[in-house]
Amino acid sequence: MELTLLGTGTPEGLPRPGCPCAACAVSVGTRSRAATAVLVDGALLLDLTPGAVLAGARAGHSLAGVRQVLLTHPHDGPAVELPPGLPAAGRVPDGRELAVISGHRVRAVPMDAPGTGYEVTGPDGVRLLYLPPGGAPAGVADQAGKRPYDMVLMDVPGRPEALARLRASGAVGPGTDVIAVHLDHDTPPGRELERRCAAAGARAVPDGTTVIVGEYAVVPDLPRRTLVLGGARSGKSVEAERRLESFPEVVYVATGGTRDGDAEWSQRVGLHRERRPASWRTVETCELAPLLAADGPPLLIDCLALWLTDAMDRAGAWDDEVWAKGGRQQLAERTAELVAAVRATRRPVVLVSNEVGSGVVPATSSGRRFRDELGRLNAAVAGECEHVLLVVAGLVTVLKE
Repeated sequence: MELTLLGTGTPEGLPRPGCPCAACAVSVGTRSRAATAVLVDGALLLDLTPGAVLAGARAGHSLAGVRQVLLTHPHDGPAVELPPGLPAAGRVPDGRELAVISGHRVRAVPMDAPGTGYEVTGPDGVRLLYLPPGGAPAGVADQAGKRPYDMVLMDVPGRPEALARLRASGAVGPGTDVIAVHLDHDTPPGRELERRCAAAGARAVPDGTTVIVGEYAVVPDLPRRTLVLGGARSGKSVEAERRLESFPEVVYVATGGTRDGDAEWSQRVGLHRERRPASWRTVETCELAPLLAADGPPLLIDCLALWLTDAMDRAGAWDDEVWAKGGRQQLAERTAELVAAVRATRRPVVLVSNEVGSGVVPATSSGRRFRDELGRLNAAVAGECEHVLLVVAGLVTVLKE
């Protein structure tokens, strides 16, 4: 089954007309995107958008052989312009199946938002799932006796939790080619879009790209260990969470614990919890080595600076005399245990830590000790991670990949 993506953007396109934002300003040339429309084997057109005929011609395809045009957008969605010679655009009722004269079978998938999703089975038996903008399958997909889809087209940056649900149900497997469509200006284009899609095990392609469903594609290889560094309020925690939001299960390891009587700290913790997916489980502990050694879903550890604070508390490392008489050795042993656990872990893990030493020299010897030890810890953990990121003002720089 051959697919040509005539467009990969939202109905408004990218850049949006009259939008002054930075993402729209740089969405020119190959980064511009027309409204998403997909031509299947030259016979089935999913979504009829303005300029579809011209888009097909640019991609080297004619729409003269189209036998069926199906819409996915809500009924009050963008206007449909029917070019001469094309059959009238229609919609399959939820749960119903349509047999196309070309040999394709199309089943309408109920959505959790207005619009219609389609499962397309080609004459060769390969399966495609195409979801409308802002939509995801309602409930959990029934995959009993079915293998994973060969390809899924969906809004990956906008609905990562939907991809997580598809993975949890078995609808998306390790070999499923996930392509991001309905792309908008909320995600900066270029390398940032590619990076976010890769973190979800997906990819983005330019308008006019032709792909073969079921043909081997290089699915982005997710690193097992990722370290996310950044200063206070840099966006490092948000970036770490984003890297795992398309996984069906995640264990969030909070090393900060609770602070009785500190209302402001409780508010910070509450905001963190609210933005996590409901399927994530939270564990409050500084005993990281056993978690890293155990089997299970991915870990998100936030953060190493608070873990080090706890480790220095246990070693009495804030006191100069205790530090000299054994605290240094005790802390070194605990740090080495953590680094060895990161090296040996077999489960995906994203670790968050503060980047330190950017010019401010602590006024006390204990403060300078903490700064030095955190710098050493960051360097040691970074050496064991395949992927290291630095977040500055919400922007991500890849330090190691």
